[in-house]
Amino acid sequence: MTSSTGKAAAGIGCALLTLTLLAALTAAAALTSMLPGNGASASPSKQALADIPPAYLALYQRAAPECPGLSWTILAAIGKVETNHGRHPTMRSSAGAEGPMQFMPTTFPAYAYPVPPGGKKPPTPWDPVDAVYAAARLLCANGAKNGKNLRRAIWHYNHADWYVDKVLKTATQYAAATPAPNGAAAKAVAYARAQLGQPYVWGGDGPAEGGFDCSGLTQAAYRTAGIHLPRVAQAQHTAGPPLPNPPPLAPGDLLFYGPHRNNITHVAIYTGGGRAIDAPHPGAVVRETSANTNSRTFQGATRPSATNTGTGGGR
Repeated sequence: MTSSTGKAAAGIGCALLTLTLLAALTAAAALTSMLPGNGASASPSKQALADIPPAYLALYQRAAPECPGLSWTILAAIGKVETNHGRHPTMRSSAGAEGPMQFMPTTFPAYAYPVPPGGKKPPTPWDPVDAVYAAARLLCANGAKNGKNLRRAIWHYNHADWYVDKVLKTATQYAAATPAPNGAAAKAVAYARAQLGQPYVWGGDGPAEGGFDCSGLTQAAYRTAGIHLPRVAQAQHTAGPPLPNPPPLAPGDLLFYGPHRNNITHVAIYTGGGRAIDAPHPGAVVRETSANTNSRTFQGATRPSATNTGTGGGR
C-alpha cells in the first residue's frame, strides 16, 4: 500500500492494539549487566536444549512474563540448582522445602494465586506449573521486576551469595549468544534509537510529520539502510524473510504482534538483550522496551537485513 490509504491502514493497525498487548509491550525487560545477552527473549543455548526437559523449558518460558522483565533463564537456572529440573529423587530438602522449585510450605501460598493455566486446584508446590509460576512471583516481589535488583531477588530465594552467583552463571549458560547485526541491521537499529522520544502520530512517517506510527518507524529505519519495506505492519510481515519459531533473534529483526498471523496490528524492531524499539499507540512516544516474544500475541519475526533487494511499497 502507498498513498493516504496505506498510511491510514498503518495507523489503524497500530491503534487497534488490545489493552493486553499494550500492557505487555510497556513492560521493561532490562536485566543486570551480569547477564550479557540474557534478555527476557533470549533463545535457548545448545546447553539449555540438552539439559532442560522440553516440558520444563516451555514452562519456564511461559511463566517468565508473570514478572515483567524477568528472563526465563533465571527460572530455569533456579530449577536446575534446586532439583535439576524435577529430576531430584525426593524433591524434599532437609529444611522442609518441597517440589521442583523447593518452596517452604509456609511460603508457597503467598505466591500461588491466581492459579496459572494448567495448574492444580488447589495449587501445590509439588506441581511444576504451580511451582514455576510461584517462583516468578516470588522473584518479582523481591526485586526482579524490570531488572531493578535481580541479585537481591535471587538472594531472597536462598540466602547465600554462592547461590546467587551459581544461578546467574547457569542462567548465562542457558542463553544463546545474540548474533551480531550486519551493516544494514545496525543502521536500522541506530536510526530507530535516534528517534526515541519522538511522538506517536497515526500514519506518521517521521519528524517532518510530527512523529511515527509503528510501521512508519520500521520502514524509515530500514530506508536508511537502503532496504525498502512496505508501509503497513501486515505487509511488512508478509514481505519477510521469516525466521523460525522460536526465532534466534538478532538486532534489527522485526517483531510482529496481533491476534493472528493474518491480522498483524503492531511491529517493533529488535535491539538485542530481549529489548525492542517501537512507536506504540496514540499519546505515547517512541520507546525501547521488552520485546515480549513470550506473549500470545507475538506472531513471529522477520529479518529484512537478510536481503539487499527492495520489497516494494516504500516511499
